[in-house]
Amino acid sequence: MSFAAPFPAPFGATPSGLPVERWTLRSASGVEAAVLTYGAVLHSLRVPGPERRPPAEVVLSLPDVKHYATHGAYLGAVVGRFANRIAAGTFTLDGTRHRIPGNDRGNSLHGGADGFDRRLWRAEPCERPDGAASVRLSLDSPHGDQGFPGSLQVSVTYTLASDGSLTLDYHAVTDRPTPVNLTHHAYFNLSGNPDRGVLDHLLTVDAAAYLPIDETGLPLPGAPAPVAGSPFDFTRTRRIGARITEPDEQLARAGGYDHCWVLDDHDRSPGFGDRELSLRRAARLEDPGSGRVLEVHTSEPGLQVYAGQQLDGTFGDLLGRRLGAHSGLCLETQHFPDSPNRPDYPSTVLRPDRALRSRTVLGFPHLTAVAR
Repeated sequence: MSFAAPFPAPFGATPSGLPVERWTLRSASGVEAAVLTYGAVLHSLRVPGPERRPPAEVVLSLPDVKHYATHGAYLGAVVGRFANRIAAGTFTLDGTRHRIPGNDRGNSLHGGADGFDRRLWRAEPCERPDGAASVRLSLDSPHGDQGFPGSLQVSVTYTLASDGSLTLDYHAVTDRPTPVNLTHHAYFNLSGNPDRGVLDHLLTVDAAAYLPIDETGLPLPGAPAPVAGSPFDFTRTRRIGARITEPDEQLARAGGYDHCWVLDDHDRSPGFGDRELSLRRAARLEDPGSGRVLEVHTSEPGLQVYAGQQLDGTFGDLLGRRLGAHSGLCLETQHFPDSPNRPDYPSTVLRPDRALRSRTVLGFPHLTAVAR
């Protein structure tokens, strides 16, 4: 199978005037992806419908770099050095206290106000024996960056396979111990129309438990809570909006869904080192109207599900459509929030004698389903 090599095109400049590139990847299945060197953003993911129906844009995107730098919301970005929240922006590692700038109700969110989503990454095409379109984006995060210890070299490789699946491979090394938790912050809408929202999408999450939160979005002390009998039970497929407005304290604290699910068999997560990555399915998302289906597989132990309730229509997408509440759904594969302060959680500490390796695969089974 032959594939078109990924290729770059100019895409404006950062606020400081540095040039930004947009790399396009194409596959024989008709799926096309585009990645920005600003924030390692997945700027476009065009996916055909069943039976070769025309492709549609299934991720929310902004028209230019200025919008990404100004409006935030992490649309499509790789976030770090630590995805999700760190309580009060502080943690102790090997006896030393570290402080990260607070940017969310006193907590540090997604690495602080100047996280990886606002950095310029280096891009290079990758040669693969199967010929799949692949591009690697790399970033150097110096010691003391946003208060984190250690110089960190991090990369994410986007690979688009012949079946249309998009794989994200993360890699990082450090020269001294530091917590690392990387994730991808795409907002999915399989209908291709953000005006329709995602509340009628069907969601399955392969998790029997989740992490309840306090008023600031941090996990409560204690064990994960079972989802059974609660609005957080997606072990069986149901509409995202089916129970999102119920009078539930956890829903009220987040204004809807913005919680971390503890994936089944999460103890098998390899963490840091050279062990073979073991993937499990985390979620399945379906749009009944278009017939498009997304399945997320990952080596990570957790899945943050965010229903986009804080999008408020103040900015528009590539076509000028306003992005309001529930325009898209985030399925963020990651370690658990506030892990540096929670010894009961899987460790997120990367040490110099190890490497971080993590993989998430976005697959579209409707493209390979046998017609009945």
